Parts: sequence; C-alpha cells; structure tokens
Amino acid sequence: MTPGSRKVAVVGVALADCGRVDDATPYALHAQAARRALADAGLDRTVVDGLASAGLGTLAPVEVAEYLGLRPTWVDSTSVGGSTWEVMAAHAADAIASGHANAVLLVYGSTARADIRAGRRTGNLSYGSRGPSQFEVPYGHTLIAKYAMAARRHMIEHGTTVEQLAQVAVQTRANAALNPEAMFRDPITVDDVLSGPMIADPFTKLHCCIRSDGGAAVLLAAEELVRDCRTAPVWVLGAGEHVSHAAMSEWPDFTTGPAAVSGRLAFERAGVRPQEIDFAEIYDAFTYMTLVTLEDLGFCGKGEGGAFVEKGRLLVRGGELPVNTDGGGLSAQHPGMRGLFLLVEAVRQLRGEGGERQVWARGRAGELPRLGVASGTGGWFCSSGTVVLGRG
Repeated sequence: MTPGSRKVAVVGVALADCGRVDDATPYALHAQAARRALADAGLDRTVVDGLASAGLGTLAPVEVAEYLGLRPTWVDSTSVGGSTWEVMAAHAADAIASGHANAVLLVYGSTARADIRAGRRTGNLSYGSRGPSQFEVPYGHTLIAKYAMAARRHMIEHGTTVEQLAQVAVQTRANAALNPEAMFRDPITVDDVLSGPMIADPFTKLHCCIRSDGGAAVLLAAEELVRDCRTAPVWVLGAGEHVSHAAMSEWPDFTTGPAAVSGRLAFERAGVRPQEIDFAEIYDAFTYMTLVTLEDLGFCGKGEGGAFVEKGRLLVRGGELPVNTDGGGLSAQHPGMRGLFLLVEAVRQLRGEGGERQVWARGRAGELPRLGVASGTGGWFCSSGTVVLGRG
C-alpha cells in the first residue's frame, strides 16, 4: 500500500467505572479503560504502537504509557479541552493512514468528583492570570458565566427561549433513562429545569453538566488488523478540527461556535451531508452548547436551534435526530474532557450495542444506523473537533 492509502477503523471501545468512584486513582481508570478496550477488540497490547493521552501527569503520554506498560513510537498529547479526543482521533487516523502507526490507543481517566469530595482539589475561578486571560480575569468571569453570556446573546439575536434550552436537558435525561450506566436517570420536566438554583443567568443547575468520575478508551487500527478483531469495524470517514479564540473579546460571534468549521471539514472529507447522519454525539457541558452545535453542524439553520430542539427531535425514542444517546454530560457522566465518551457511544450505536437506547437508520426501521457524528467542544467554544464514523 502507498502511504496515506490505508483505511482506519475503530476496533475497540470501552468505559472504565464511571459515576461515583471513590476508590480508584486516575491512572487506575486509564488502565481499566485501556484493558477493556483491548479486550473489546480482541487484541493484545503488543499491537499498540501509538498512544494519545492528555490531562494527567507532568508528561501526559509518557507517564500514562509507562503505567500501561506501553512503549509507543507515535504519541499525541494535544490538549484543547473537551474537543481533545476528536482532534486526537483525527491525528491518529492520519498517522495510521500514512503508515506512521498501526494501532493507536486513545485513553482518559479522571476522579474529578472524588477529588472534590475528598478535598484533594477545589473549584477554580479562572485558568490563570497570564497571557490572554489576564485581561478578563479581573472581571470575575467563570467558565460557566462565559457560556451563559453566549447563550444570552443567542436569545437576544434569535429569540431563543430558556424553555427551549431546557428542552435539551429534558430530552437528554430521557435518553439517559434508557442507559443503565447513566449517573442520573429519573425523568425531569422543563419546570424542573427552570425552577432549579440559578448558576449563571440564564443557566440553572440542570442546564449544566454533572460532575462525575470515570474513564474511557478507544482503539483505532489500520484496515489490515481488522480481520484479527472480534468486533465489526467502525470506519473513520472524515474529521475536522478548528480553534477559534482564547479571549471572549476575540470571539467574533457568540452565536457561532468552532464546530461550524470543524463540522464542515469533516462532512466534506467524509463525502456526506448532515441530512444523511443517523445520530449525533455532541459535547454538552451546557444546554446551549448542544443547541448551537446542532446549528453549526448544519442540522438546522442559524437561529433555528431553539425551534429544532423543542419538538422532541433529540430523543432516542421517536426523535428525528437522536442526540447524546447515552444521556450525555448532562445526565450520564462528565469527568472532564468528555469528548472520548462521545466516540465510545457513537461506535456502540453503529455496532448495534445500544440496548434499550439503540437508534436506527433514518427512514429504515429496524436497520442499524449507517452514519454517526461525534463533535467535541473545548474551553468556552475555543476549539472543536468533529469526526464522522460509518458502519462497513
């Protein structure tokens, strides 16, 4: 094969223990997820010659590789927040297609919830007082407040209502009710969302993601390794990445996120249109993130996100475009940098492993979905990575 000609598939996915995990370290969750993903693929760790890791240790991929007993010849430590894993998946796919690696493991683990519970860490007001952030830190903007400002801008410009934003939380929770691994499964209503404690106007508590522990791993491999795997391959069809801004003052339009670029690139490279996608896994640290990313990816027009979500379109059962089929970061789990969980869920759906939450192909009842998209967002809409996946 000539360099760049190899097809790339996801051959193994897994979650570590998630939710409330008080007796494990982040390293242990990395290892647990990695072992499970390799077992899912039916491959030995000796085939892994690439590792992508971020968020743990002083030298993230080096320390994680040592802990896992790996000696990779290709590594990636790109860290751009929640979109990290979609960006890493794009890099890994390029490396495999070019012959620089044969099997790349993406792995993440975090005890974000347990650390706060045990007093090992506290909440932070800002990310620092140097560089671009120094000009905004004095005003006291929290990460949540930045998302809230963006949501308010969308409400002012496009008439989006807080009730429409609340519908994202309600429908995501309905999807979580079908997922036995979700942290919160009890139904909620729009009134429940609106009557909760205010966090950052217009966001009440249920507009915001939960805090959990957990880990995940995804194994990508060259096509010639697929025949040795125990699972059906899910092919990486196209991917895109984009960085937008670091300072809110440098963001030209609060109503358009970086997924508008990464999504367009991913769809173009995959040779598909948004209308062909059967389901979407979208980073949902806040309800507005889901709504605006649906617009950015082209599932509805700019300013039409509110009307799109209020009609139950995001539901696994009966929804036109099931979104965050596992319950997302709003209800299932959110241990920080959750983008890897989007890829795990997308692969499970394409392989028909969704159980009660299994989605089906558009217009083809009883047929497994053919195309899915995972789109991660990092920072306060600072970065985006989008990956289009397809069933063989």
